[in-house]
Amino acid sequence: MRIRYSRWDGTQDPLGPDLSAGDLLEAMSEEILSGEGAEGAMRRLLRRGIRGRFSGTDALSARLRQARREEQARLDLEGPLEDLARRLDDILERERTALSFRTEEDARAREAFLDTLPADLPGRLRDLREYGFVDPEARRRFEELMEELARQILGARFRGLAEGIRNLTPEHLQRIKDMLAELNAMIEARDRGQHTQEDFDRFMERYGDLFPDRPRTLEQLLEGMARRMAAMSRLLASLPPDRRRELQELAEQVMGDLDLAFEADRLGSHLADLFPDMPWGEPALSGGEEAMPLQATVDALERLGDLEELEHTLRRDYAGASIDDVDEDAVRRTLGEDAAADVRRLKEIERALERAGLVTRSRGRLEVTPRGARKLGQRALVRVFERLRRDREGSHEAREAGGMAEPTGATRPWRFGDSGAVAVQRTVFNAVLRQGPGRAVRIAPDDLELEEAETRTETATALLLDLSFSMPLRGHFVPAKRMALALHALIEGRYPHDTLYLIGFSDFARRLEPEDLTAAGWERVYGTNMQHAFNLAGRLLARHPRASRQVVMVTDGEPTAHLEGEEAFFSWPPVPETIRLTLTEAMRLARAGVTINVFMLEEAPGLARFMERLARLTSGRVFLMSAESAGDFVLRDYVRRAS
Repeated sequence: MRIRYSRWDGTQDPLGPDLSAGDLLEAMSEEILSGEGAEGAMRRLLRRGIRGRFSGTDALSARLRQARREEQARLDLEGPLEDLARRLDDILERERTALSFRTEEDARAREAFLDTLPADLPGRLRDLREYGFVDPEARRRFEELMEELARQILGARFRGLAEGIRNLTPEHLQRIKDMLAELNAMIEARDRGQHTQEDFDRFMERYGDLFPDRPRTLEQLLEGMARRMAAMSRLLASLPPDRRRELQELAEQVMGDLDLAFEADRLGSHLADLFPDMPWGEPALSGGEEAMPLQATVDALERLGDLEELEHTLRRDYAGASIDDVDEDAVRRTLGEDAAADVRRLKEIERALERAGLVTRSRGRLEVTPRGARKLGQRALVRVFERLRRDREGSHEAREAGGMAEPTGATRPWRFGDSGAVAVQRTVFNAVLRQGPGRAVRIAPDDLELEEAETRTETATALLLDLSFSMPLRGHFVPAKRMALALHALIEGRYPHDTLYLIGFSDFARRLEPEDLTAAGWERVYGTNMQHAFNLAGRLLARHPRASRQVVMVTDGEPTAHLEGEEAFFSWPPVPETIRLTLTEAMRLARAGVTINVFMLEEAPGLARFMERLARLTSGRVFLMSAESAGDFVLRDYVRRAS
């Protein structure tokens, strides 16, 4: 097998061939059904990702925190000045050694000059510019140090600006100054609304070699320069006052000597106004001991700023936050291509679900569509039948003829008194075969054949789902909802002639649609009004007088509420009137021929006593089992149940 790798170009499927929108919805199902809704489930999925498929923002944030700690552990903020001071001390020591071998008075005067140099680094460098070194090697090293200092100061203020310039000749410096002046003019024109992309393209034609990252727009260029200047400002803010003053004076000396100070300060002011959210002047922590050059130190601070900004964006704890805010290029720079691919997948999740018709945004909130609710039910149904795959799956076999019938594909000879659909093709074939070819076809009774059909009864089911606060409190909410969705998917997919009514009840009962089970939140109300639920089920099942009718109730509590007119009366412990009215409604169902099946999810003494009376008075069935087991049983029983 050959595998080819290529860089992301926008044409590949970001989710990959082994991940579908249905898989994404399934990964969100636990939170959706627990009452968090699609919005909360989406937030959790983005945070945790899918194990083995892609990382979520929590894992990416952990990698960013680790990278930030490693960066801080290497960072020595005072290192650049210490490195310059050490190199200057080596130069001066060499010069003093050369002077010690001379006997003329000029040598003593030079020694005295060196002994009276200022203590601070900027002052020493300033005075030494006018000093004539005796030792040629010391002079060469000092000139290299000053040129390197200029290059470091330029690189610290403008990333990459001096990388392609080997010698800072007057011509090169004038070109940099002209570039800064044009850039400032472009920013001011942009503020007046007079800037165009063509202006920027012409600018890049002239100065593009000074920007190795080749920005495509003015905004990209300015953002990159702002990050650099903000990192330099962080270095200054992180140093002790005496060190900060030294570095500031060095930068001012170099930029003044290069005749760039005015345009550089002007640009810095523009960038601070354009990007106020960058960490201008925010101190940074460090713990390293290995001195790095100034430019490398600012590089590290810029990377540290990228890590901190990405970590903040991935937390999405600010108003209007979105996964689309995460900069893939920044993730690629800091964590690599695999992390950038994970971010692409995270950004694609909601769009993939919307394209598949499983979720939609309504009034700014994400909601599961009816199609999405069906998909959740189908996934739940598949899991149940995977557990039951060793069991035979049948259909509703009837003990006597009647109801709906489905052809089996086989035929049988007609007998007197039989009814059913005539198998026309087989009947004509029998007549032709009996009479021989070339004659007008005349059908005799013995030629008749009927289509074999499996007779099925129509079944009408009312599923009564307890929605009182105790269900989520005791952990029964999710499996009960999943069972309801799976039963809906089973009936809709395999038994389209059957009918399922979903009824939710707490203080009141009301009819539900499958997508209602995916809505956010749960009912923080007291009351388990089984009386109203049985009453509503009876009215709905009365529409199917010729069907096999059943009620399936899933609950974790005894009846604690009943209707008094249009109001719900609640009492804990339940009063005798609540028990009486509830049993009355259940017996009314039983007298109408409705089978009652109750699944108890808790084993409380009061609930057990009530259910015993209910089963005895209605000849119904009561089961004590977990919510997950109840779901398996209901689905299997529905498939196998005889009318």
